[in-house]
Amino acid sequence: MKTQKILSVAILGIALVFGSTANAQKTVTVGGAPMYPAKNIIENAVNSKDHTTLVAAVKTGGLVETLSGKGPFTVFAPTNSGFEKLPNGTVETLLKPENKGMLQGVLTYHVVAGKLDSKAIAAAIKAGNGTAEFRTVQGGKIWCKMVGKKLVITDEKGNQSTVTIADVYQSNGVIHVVDTVIMHS
Repeated sequence: MKTQKILSVAILGIALVFGSTANAQKTVTVGGAPMYPAKNIIENAVNSKDHTTLVAAVKTGGLVETLSGKGPFTVFAPTNSGFEKLPNGTVETLLKPENKGMLQGVLTYHVVAGKLDSKAIAAAIKAGNGTAEFRTVQGGKIWCKMVGKKLVITDEKGNQSTVTIADVYQSNGVIHVVDTVIMHS
């Protein structure tokens, strides 16, 4: 009996170790740089060559400290090419010091409080009968749905953005890389 209990405890211990390893968050490469789950959103984003415009905007908007904070945050992070889809002059206008409030609004519209990985978003979409509505840190709403096997986000203006890389885990949340800047009304 004593041997059986010791064996059961040993098997349970092995299962816990292998189980936690199997569920460990993996390092994902974004923009040619590894995104380490132990680092925060800003520590990782600054290394992505695909997110230099976003990082510049976060710095100009004074949001580095916030996005380096405890969180958790879910960030829908547009790539440089996503920013290039905006009308000519939009990025330059947003980066002007006098437009800091407007820039902060655009950036915080890409952030949802909490850690929503693809499984959590999929569950919300299922619960919403095909569409999930989320309130952004900016105060606006975004809607997520599946189009085929792709997660698509619709903004308040009806524009759509597609998640190109999901579940980039951070110490203070999760990033989903998107191909288009989403805009609040």
